[in-house]
Amino acid sequence: MDTHYNVTDAFTMVHPVTLTKGKNAKVWDSYDRSYIDFVGGIGVLNFGHCHPHIVSAIINQAQSLIHYAYNAAAHQPYQTFMPRLCELIPMSGELSGMLTNCGAEATENAIKIARLKTGRVGVIAFDGGFHGRTLAAVNLNGKVAPYKRGLGPLAGGVYHIPFPSPDNEVSDQQAIDALERLFAVETDVDNIGAIIVEPVQGEGGFHLMSPTFAQYLRQFCDEQGILLIMDEIQSGYGRTGTPFAFTHLGIEPDMILLGKSIAGGLPLGAVIGKSSIMNGLPKGSLGGTYSGNPVACAAANATLDIMQDDAVWESAKHYAHTIEQTVNQWQQEGVSPWLFGLTGIGAMRGIELRHPEHDVDPSVMTYVLTQARERGLLLMPSGKYRHIIRLLPPLTIEPETLQAGLNVLKEVLSTIPDNRL
Repeated sequence: MDTHYNVTDAFTMVHPVTLTKGKNAKVWDSYDRSYIDFVGGIGVLNFGHCHPHIVSAIINQAQSLIHYAYNAAAHQPYQTFMPRLCELIPMSGELSGMLTNCGAEATENAIKIARLKTGRVGVIAFDGGFHGRTLAAVNLNGKVAPYKRGLGPLAGGVYHIPFPSPDNEVSDQQAIDALERLFAVETDVDNIGAIIVEPVQGEGGFHLMSPTFAQYLRQFCDEQGILLIMDEIQSGYGRTGTPFAFTHLGIEPDMILLGKSIAGGLPLGAVIGKSSIMNGLPKGSLGGTYSGNPVACAAANATLDIMQDDAVWESAKHYAHTIEQTVNQWQQEGVSPWLFGLTGIGAMRGIELRHPEHDVDPSVMTYVLTQARERGLLLMPSGKYRHIIRLLPPLTIEPETLQAGLNVLKEVLSTIPDNRL
């Protein structure tokens, strides 16, 4: 029997289960079977399912004011949240921003702002990047299938260059050469208004941008009058073990994009930038009916409260240490020839499945996802060849639950046939 009823079949369902409830790092399906959740709603639940402080904030706000469009009249949750958020972001100078419904909408608005402030329409993005599925954002994504296939001509002025990282085979010089070639062959540098980049790629496989290249990019943008936009939609809000991933690169962006974990599971995103960029725009050019909904803002304020708790960062540190030590131990033990190693940084880590003789094989990921789920563990794939497990459990995961999930994963990895191809 079709359990998706009238839902379009355009969705790709990673796990064919129907969830009914969740608590911190665990979820339960419609048969009341429990799973350890290493997916977290694809990076939305950095502080777990149904955190009691967030739930309480949602209930309290829903009893007083469920909705008002901020373009029509201001409301207190929005006005409380924005100063707190701007104070949290480690960027120099005065900051201003706007709230959106989601990360893709944050991307769209950032591109609008860049055009309005610079008078230029060109944008440079990176191979392997992901910035959303809406029509303007989708052209920024660093791969065609499945996001751009069949869409025909997309918004022009978007250019891609390789993403240099210690986690892939792209060097700083290769990226610099590609940038120079772009301006020699494709477009004048004066046409470029913004460069958008994830400090740690999400869908791309949890690859950390080379800090050296990031510093080169910051200097290049300053020299050319180009705005540097950091997409922290997945890497932000503690995912790397620090509030924002760009701090690992030793630079500051001009704008930062937020979403996913910003409101503990409710739909919310944000564009925050230097006030000189965010202000002075045409009146009415930004906004949205649901952007900054009061209930979502209340949840976002509660999420900021949680981020003030030192215990959360100690838990994130423990999680990051455990992942690194455990995977290193697995490699020493020879758990599986497919276990290539870790990508990412801190608490934002991926496990790369790459055989020394066969290289990569997408069917291996399918095997791992299926076998893990049958043993009570939900995982999420990523990477160019769907060959990297992106680990997204809550930073607040209990040590015993984390260990139980890793035990399942070890068991599954050890059963991958060596001759999978």
